[in-house]
Amino acid sequence: MLIFDGDYPMAYGGVELNRDLTLSLAKVRAADDNPGNIAFACLPEMRRGRVAAALMKFTVRRKREHSILPGLRGTAAVHGAARGQLAYYHVLEEEGEGVVLTDGESLAKHIDSWDKADVTEGLPVGFVLGMEGADPILSPGQVHEWFEMGVRVVSLTHYGPSTYAHGTGSEGGLLPPAKDLLREMSACGMLLDLTHISDESFFEAVDLYDGPVLASHQNCRAVVPGQRQFSDEQLRIVIERDGVIGASMDTWMLCPWYTLDWSNTGGYNRRDYYRREDITLSHVADHIDHVCQLAGTADHAAIGGDTDGQGGIEGAPSEVDSIADYQLVVPILEGRGYARDDIEKIMYGNWVRFYTEHLPKND
Repeated sequence: MLIFDGDYPMAYGGVELNRDLTLSLAKVRAADDNPGNIAFACLPEMRRGRVAAALMKFTVRRKREHSILPGLRGTAAVHGAARGQLAYYHVLEEEGEGVVLTDGESLAKHIDSWDKADVTEGLPVGFVLGMEGADPILSPGQVHEWFEMGVRVVSLTHYGPSTYAHGTGSEGGLLPPAKDLLREMSACGMLLDLTHISDESFFEAVDLYDGPVLASHQNCRAVVPGQRQFSDEQLRIVIERDGVIGASMDTWMLCPWYTLDWSNTGGYNRRDYYRREDITLSHVADHIDHVCQLAGTADHAAIGGDTDGQGGIEGAPSEVDSIADYQLVVPILEGRGYARDDIEKIMYGNWVRFYTEHLPKND
């Protein structure tokens, strides 16, 4: 079965962790010098696992007084670093490793070619480009420049406060430039990813932004408590606006017996609180199922891996040694009574439908 990964911050691994993700997974691991962060994804492994496409993220934060994770000082550094990560994806396209998908027709054709292929080894992987945290957008009007460079999805914030909103581990509403940014995003067709946003900022953003919304890697507060997850009210808003919610593979968001204080994400060792072997893909399926039950259909649940963005395999469910292991979600859903058509929607079809409908149309 095909897979559409709703969140893969590949540029983080390729640029910040200095991995050549065009190599096999064995070679990536052999060359790696990031102890404690073992990769489980790369382009050859995506092809092996029939991961036809992904929302490929780039993430650059500005350092500020209440920053939770490291960031860069100064607007020039933030903007320049983000442009560099974006260029990473465009060079991979030039090398034939991937294809940047900027319109719905191209996405549909790309998925059709993968669906018809018996062997995917030589196929380019599809890249829908997304900015996680909007600090690199130095003024609201600049969003049009990023759109021209191929970016199609933007989230306002990441961890802590950003230029535009409060994010994970912080509380508060939108910041003054956000209203103009959301207006410009709607005007140019930039899609709003609500992942990582604080509750107050969430409700203000959905009131101001009239375009399509998604939650690329967001789990359910009713299943696992905590500020990082969405309440049922928030999930219903995304569903009512015909959005899609990708279930994250991050074990911090899957452990039902420990609630992380997200205001200090750098000071926690997962194994001090739970064993990796106790967090499984069944926990991921719990969040998928919760979204389906809220919606009354399987039309809004999907995979949102946060692939390798959560610290490699140490932060992934115990069955996951490779992105290809996302295929193991299929028999779990089958065991819960999901029909084949609904499983296909969850594994790839819902993201394909959403982006095919909401990416620009060719004139």
